[in-house]
Amino acid sequence: MIFENRFQGRKAVITGGAAGLGHGIAERITAEGGTVEIWDINADALDALDMDSRQIDVTDAEAVALAMQDANPDILVCSAGITGPNTTTWDYPIDDWLKVHDLNLNAVFYCNRAAAPVMRAKGWGRIINIASIAGKEGNPNAPAYSASKAGVIGLTKSLGKELATSGVTCNAIAPAAVRTAIFDQMTQEHIDFMQSKIPMGRFGTVDEIASMVCWLASDEASFTTGFCFDQSGGRATA
Repeated sequence: MIFENRFQGRKAVITGGAAGLGHGIAERITAEGGTVEIWDINADALDALDMDSRQIDVTDAEAVALAMQDANPDILVCSAGITGPNTTTWDYPIDDWLKVHDLNLNAVFYCNRAAAPVMRAKGWGRIINIASIAGKEGNPNAPAYSASKAGVIGLTKSLGKELATSGVTCNAIAPAAVRTAIFDQMTQEHIDFMQSKIPMGRFGTVDEIASMVCWLASDEASFTTGFCFDQSGGRATA
């Protein structure tokens, strides 16, 4: 269900928004009256969009700080991420471990860190970080992804408490797997494992995740901060 004009007068920055989950969220916020600036490193994907966009490497803390001041968003959705290879912890390549953490955790910290002062100055803001059920339960053969998403949950809880009296909220969403292009980075064995763990027996949809993001980004979620919401088809109970 689309709520027209829910985001009238609000501007959102969405990282990793050129495709997949981030793009679906951008379309939903736009449909509900908001303006969106998509941040992505993929120039070709950005060129294909009909939304405002900025080519940026969100693992560059200085670039993020400058861009956040320029964008001056009311809403930040941190959706950029990678899975890394599927292999055991003892065989996991160190370079891949660092690469996954740089985008999945460090970049979220850079974006949150830069957005918080901008939003505090307005007395209103919404930060939504896309974590994962893997950050709560730990998926085998995905140690870097699981650990980085656990870090996102911890960061969200910390920042939410720090901002609690400012009018700015910070929350996270922990989806089970959602079928997007990120599946191209996984083995079929790992994809099958993830689906087998979901009691509903299916993957989530982009629309389902976007609906939760939009609620958290709205005025309606004014008494909710520092929390991680499951969208896991019954997989998680805490």
